[in-house]
Amino acid sequence: MSAPKKVVLAYSGGLDTSIILKWLQEEKGCEVVTFTADLGQGEELEPARRKAEAAGVKEIFIDDLREEFVRDFVYPMFRANALYEGLYLLGTSIARPLIAKRQIEIANMVGADAVCHGATGKGNDQVRFELGYYALDPNIKVIAPWREWDLNSRTKLIEYAEKHGIEIAMDKRGEAPFSVDANLLHTSSEGKALEDPAEEAPEFVYQRTVSPEAAPDKATYIEVGFERGDAVSIDGTEMSPATILTKLNELGGANGIGRLDLLENRYVGMKSRGIYETPGGTVLLMAHRGIEQITMDKGAMHLKDELMPRYAELLYNGYWFSPEREMLQAAIDKSQELVTGTVRLKLYKGNVDVVGRTSPYSLYSQEHVTFEEDDVYDQADAGGFIKINALRLRLLKARNQKAGRND
Repeated sequence: MSAPKKVVLAYSGGLDTSIILKWLQEEKGCEVVTFTADLGQGEELEPARRKAEAAGVKEIFIDDLREEFVRDFVYPMFRANALYEGLYLLGTSIARPLIAKRQIEIANMVGADAVCHGATGKGNDQVRFELGYYALDPNIKVIAPWREWDLNSRTKLIEYAEKHGIEIAMDKRGEAPFSVDANLLHTSSEGKALEDPAEEAPEFVYQRTVSPEAAPDKATYIEVGFERGDAVSIDGTEMSPATILTKLNELGGANGIGRLDLLENRYVGMKSRGIYETPGGTVLLMAHRGIEQITMDKGAMHLKDELMPRYAELLYNGYWFSPEREMLQAAIDKSQELVTGTVRLKLYKGNVDVVGRTSPYSLYSQEHVTFEEDDVYDQADAGGFIKINALRLRLLKARNQKAGRND
């Protein structure tokens, strides 16, 4: 394979990607195009532009992808109620395919023959990025510096930065207490001070949520409106997808909602400990479950719940662009056609509870479930229903008794 000539780098402007930029220029002899995605991480992105300019980069892309992120990636995932290993709301996983997609788009725009990411060789992100790249451009060259270079320690990185005049923040000169990935859906903190799973994470790790103990003593009530499985309003005010998630983050964070300490199984085989904050996503998941309760048929809901772990694992492992994910998505989206209505939620000291649901497409019939007299349900019918369903159990027991078995 020929050496890459022009590369699109996923660039944050931080120490690692600044070193990668210089390394690509010096060691690979590449022309570098930088791409910085605004996914709602809450950081000022213009310093990334200034740093790229100072490094001699001529083509710099800083793209606000917040609406696309929530509309085309987060919302489809939430229609599935996706949770990896029963708990994780996949905040990092769902951002990677969008970054990969935009990198490939930029590579096509500027005539680049390679893309580059800053993920390490131990984690999941290298897989997620590269599966996305290859799914969208089978012939793209991929550069993964952490799998190639010998800058395998913080000391070597600092020395390389100093040698090449790369700006180093004072807090980067020592060991960082933990690493953070953030976007509009969540924050993820890993490593260093968090590596011992027996030790409780210190309070300073949390950035988007107050502790439940410090949350208000009075509950907050909100109403979330849905159309076809997607949140469209809060308290009757229609908002864009990214605006809704931003508002739910504020409300959830202020009430101590969305903290998770998880020891998860990485795709590459090892276990890792992550501290996640997903305040708005936690509220949104509960609200979506609430509107499904009143609008979805039992069979469809239960089948969807069976599909969910497979769907979540595909996202976690980086297979957003796979045909199997698209097939599952089609089934999930079909199930959401009448998932429309309003859910009332109570937010209080780390908890979010559904306390009311209404829908023009409700399947709930008070006539059928009332404890009072009704004209729509004959309770005597239940006897035959039970006998038919018990038939195989009765035959099984009779057979076992005849065989002298008591199990």
